[in-house]
Amino acid sequence: MTGSDLQAPSRLAFVGLGALGLPMAANLHRAGFPLQVHTRSRTAEMDPFLHQTGSATTQACPSPADAVQGCQALVLCVSDDAAVEDVLWGDNGAGRALMEGSLVIDCSTISPATSQRMAERLAERGVGYLDTPVTGGTEGAKAGTLTVLCGGSDADLNRAMPVLETIGGSIHHFGPVGSGQQVKAVNQVLVAGSYAAVAEAIALGQHLQLPMQQVVDALQHGAAGSWALEHRSGAMLSDHYPLGFKLSLHHKDLSIALEAAKNAGLELPITRAVHAQEQNLMDAGLGDADVSALRRHLPDA
Repeated sequence: MTGSDLQAPSRLAFVGLGALGLPMAANLHRAGFPLQVHTRSRTAEMDPFLHQTGSATTQACPSPADAVQGCQALVLCVSDDAAVEDVLWGDNGAGRALMEGSLVIDCSTISPATSQRMAERLAERGVGYLDTPVTGGTEGAKAGTLTVLCGGSDADLNRAMPVLETIGGSIHHFGPVGSGQQVKAVNQVLVAGSYAAVAEAIALGQHLQLPMQQVVDALQHGAAGSWALEHRSGAMLSDHYPLGFKLSLHHKDLSIALEAAKNAGLELPITRAVHAQEQNLMDAGLGDADVSALRRHLPDA
């Protein structure tokens, strides 16, 4: 099967219509992929999405097994290891229903070991697997400019490229299955440090009674500039945290990174500190807020 086999009119299954998955699916629809979709927890946005795309090109399915019927590829974008396991191998899972020669493109962020285990089980059925976690937030998902971090064979990557080029602005291949997840762990360590640093900088400036929007404007194009400063300082200044990426999911991702570091005999003190801060915020009921809610861990001015 070649990359062209994944283009319309071949149908594409998509499971997971959350904050990232929904705009990714919308971009695939706009690119001409007929979709069979399933979401584990129905969102308020799903009905307008299905109404907009129309039943002729997008079909809602009651289970992952139903979603993959007649499809040559399945895109996954779910919350964690347990969700991937359930979608593929739980009751009415897709794993046993996927046709031989098809491909799973897993955009979820999970542990490298789980990715490798999923690939091995699917290979027994003649199904390929790529771990393709993404980064870029809801902004990147809506714009189709996500960075896609890939692990898997060259052949499977080539087959998936029409899909990946639709959801992502840049696609990077790092090696065998699991390597994409390893790079995503590195990414989340960087995100942890940058968000925490912006939160502390905002808190300091506010306590010094500085004109903080002016400060941000002055600093974001210099050596202190970062994606977090540019895109999340406004949320921290207003103390309002609309969802870009759930704090609870980032906390899960940091757990994966810390486990990888432990296995490598490495201590990550900054990451561990942010992990603890996130746990405190989750205990305070902020697990569904954006990661920029880390500002709440510091006192107001």
